[in-house]
Amino acid sequence: MLTTLSGRFLILTVIFVMLAEVLIFVPSIARFRLDYLTDRMERAQIASLALLGASEMISPDVEAELLDNAGVLNVVLRRDSMRQLVLSSDLPGPVSRTVDLRDPPAWVLIRDAVSRYFMPGGDVIRVIAEPARGGGMQIEAALDTTDLRAAMIDYGINILMLSLAISIITAVFLFLAVRRLMVLPIRGLVGQMKRYAEAPEDARRVIEPRSGIRELHEAETTLRDLETQLTGSLRQKERLAQLGGAVAKISHDLRNILTTATLLADRMERVDDPTVKRVGPKIVASLTRAVNLTEGTLAFGRAEEAPPALTRIDAQTFLEEVCEAEALAAGEIDIRFDAPPGMWFRADPEQMYRVVGNLIRNARQAIAATGQPGVIEVKAAEDPTAWHIRVCDTGPGLPPRAQENLFQAFQGNVRKGGTGLGLVIAQELVRGHGGELALERTDEAGTVFCIRLPRELDGA
Repeated sequence: MLTTLSGRFLILTVIFVMLAEVLIFVPSIARFRLDYLTDRMERAQIASLALLGASEMISPDVEAELLDNAGVLNVVLRRDSMRQLVLSSDLPGPVSRTVDLRDPPAWVLIRDAVSRYFMPGGDVIRVIAEPARGGGMQIEAALDTTDLRAAMIDYGINILMLSLAISIITAVFLFLAVRRLMVLPIRGLVGQMKRYAEAPEDARRVIEPRSGIRELHEAETTLRDLETQLTGSLRQKERLAQLGGAVAKISHDLRNILTTATLLADRMERVDDPTVKRVGPKIVASLTRAVNLTEGTLAFGRAEEAPPALTRIDAQTFLEEVCEAEALAAGEIDIRFDAPPGMWFRADPEQMYRVVGNLIRNARQAIAATGQPGVIEVKAAEDPTAWHIRVCDTGPGLPPRAQENLFQAFQGNVRKGGTGLGLVIAQELVRGHGGELALERTDEAGTVFCIRLPRELDGA
């Protein structure tokens, strides 16, 4: 029961109702004691007035009967300035204390009631009160509290039993109400979520808000919007996956066709016809761009890159190898590298070669587009937390549109004929190492990309 919402609500309801009844019980006991003593004083006054109104002396038996009916041991009536012992009997013990019923504070009544309720046995007290209906200035009576305590205990038991019955009935009705208004709708909402999870692509399983409770209706509405959005996203991803598979197959076959066409175009350049010599290079350039597009599409369309095989790489040797390979096609562009002697870093050599090579090629193409010579410098550095490889160039900088879509596929290309996939693939490879690829600076003086590789895997 404690694991269900309705069960917990039932238990909490019983506890809070009983707590409320306890808070009511203490003042009720105090009120019962006050009424009990007030009733005894009124009976004592009636008995004393009956004795005073008698025309002759009454016998001790009648006097004892009057005291017994009044529930007191003696009665003292004060009229004017005279105190008169009207009725008396032998006291079973000394008077332990005096209780004044003339406008007592509430806290005093509660304190005395609790003290009497939990104090075992009985004692003799003197009670002072104002006579009813102007029957004198003051009336005093002594009484034994044994019967008072017994009456208070009986009253308390009745109150507790009534409180228990009220709390149980209230809890049952609240339990049924909460179960009907809250628990069952929540269970229905959970059940609908489970049904939707079984086939999220099925739009017929999207929840339709029907609850009349505002909060639950808002929850159903929010869930409906979420499920509708998720169903649409799943359908779109399924279409994109199918389209991607088709594009990958087409790109693979198209790449083979274009490669053959490129070889044939290369042979066309050997023909002496002036028209062929003029058109041939353009055809070769167009075919090269088409091949690059298909290769980039195939690379980006892979489900995932292989996990990096991390190994220690000497920074100087690695950068020298990459820069020398890229310098073969650099022309008038000077490609340099700089790494501290003895520096090494941990990475997958093949994947990191692709990342750094891609950044150098992008920089080389950006400088070549200006028709001016330039410099590309690859710098390696390290600090206590990471290794850094920066690719700096003196090119014209990236245009605003390219900066906004820098790492978005097919959108971040800068040069004509580019696919915009190089940086996306490079970023994925760096993330596979637990690092990050970021654009540090780009302006008219050049561009700087930084590869950051964390050192937490380093045992040194």
